[in-house]
Amino acid sequence: MHGPASPGWLLVALCALTGGYCLLRMRSAVEEQRRAAGGEALMGFGMAAMAVPAAAAAPPRWAWLAYALVFGAAALRALWAARTSPHHLHHLVGAVAMVYMAVVMAAAPGGHGGSGSPLLTGTLLLYFAGYVLWAGVRLMPVAVSESGRVAGAGTGWGDRPEVARACRLSMGIGMFAMLLTV
Repeated sequence: MHGPASPGWLLVALCALTGGYCLLRMRSAVEEQRRAAGGEALMGFGMAAMAVPAAAAAPPRWAWLAYALVFGAAALRALWAARTSPHHLHHLVGAVAMVYMAVVMAAAPGGHGGSGSPLLTGTLLLYFAGYVLWAGVRLMPVAVSESGRVAGAGTGWGDRPEVARACRLSMGIGMFAMLLTV
């Protein structure tokens, strides 16, 4: 997406680090968590690639079309997975937002964005603003048991729900920031 270079690089770093952690979460013993982490890793790395400032590397039009195809496939997968878990509806909205941004960038003259649908952009901005607020509230401190230990402390570091929520929160913030440039 196109904007000032410093915030762009910070967004790249945030999304790449989040994607990397999601890759590590794929080592979970729980299959559903591995699948969700895989989709979130794809989203994190895709967002990082799309957020590279245009001054550093302006991707050709075909790259934006490739992003649209990859995230279109991710949207179809999320739609299929949403049959069994409503959490995948968020993945679906995220993938659709990525397709939308890629199509806007591919259609823009010189790939400089700013030509998206105000209604769709506004709707996605409202969704991600609400999601960020909701996810932030869910990061409130976890309960402490009578023994003084944090509930869930025996689980593997990749299975910690609060860390997964923090990853989703950071990607929601990143998505909101990217949509502001459309």
